[in-house]
Amino acid sequence: MSDDVRKILEKVQAGELSVDEALLAVKKEPFADLGYAKVDLHRKTRNGAAEVIYGAGKTAEQITGILDTLRAAGEKTILVTRISPETARIIGEEHPLTYHEIPRLGIVGELPRKDGCGTIVVAAAGTSDMPVAEEAALTAEAYGNEVIRLYDVGVAGLHRLLSHLDEVMGANVIIAIAGMEGALASVIGGLADCPVIAVPTSVGYGASFGGLSALLSMLNSCASGVSVVNIDNGFGAGFLASRINHMGTKR
Repeated sequence: MSDDVRKILEKVQAGELSVDEALLAVKKEPFADLGYAKVDLHRKTRNGAAEVIYGAGKTAEQITGILDTLRAAGEKTILVTRISPETARIIGEEHPLTYHEIPRLGIVGELPRKDGCGTIVVAAAGTSDMPVAEEAALTAEAYGNEVIRLYDVGVAGLHRLLSHLDEVMGANVIIAIAGMEGALASVIGGLADCPVIAVPTSVGYGASFGGLSALLSMLNSCASGVSVVNIDNGFGAGFLASRINHMGTKR
């Protein structure tokens, strides 16, 4: 059950809210129709997390309109993914946006307190994987998680990863990000006792087929406990890692 609905029910129980008032709060318009977008206002109630704005293909004005709607509905932290510096500049004139250029990701509002069960480790094979890794790490932080970044720890120099065994062994969830042949996920899966989320990236030479080679390698991992998200989907990995890291906090 989401925190929003629980709080409404607790107020009814405490006599702070009438049954009719509670019913009205739950029945509020589930989405706002802006013409170019139908902004989902009940997603946090259903899924525990507010709508995230996928910025690619949207104009700055469209994104600003969606942000206006979400903030008017009370959202404190909003992610805007895959936006250019120029788009971020325009949005920042209307909203308190913190822009991260490497992953092309913006966060409107302040980061929430860290209330996950443990740490999420984001391990990237190479520096070229950092755009996807930072998208994953910042997404996880935006949902209230403690994140440890391990960058440039690919299998071409395995000693680099092995020097961080304490972080790997102590993690609650690990996101393993790699292009080329995508071997990092299998190596980490063979070391860690927690869920491992593998993210194939489009980094690599011609035969990597834009990340398809890494994707197939990760799907065929012989290490148990490794799941795989889509190519370059750092956001999806960070969101899933947050869900896993908050399982112990659910009542």
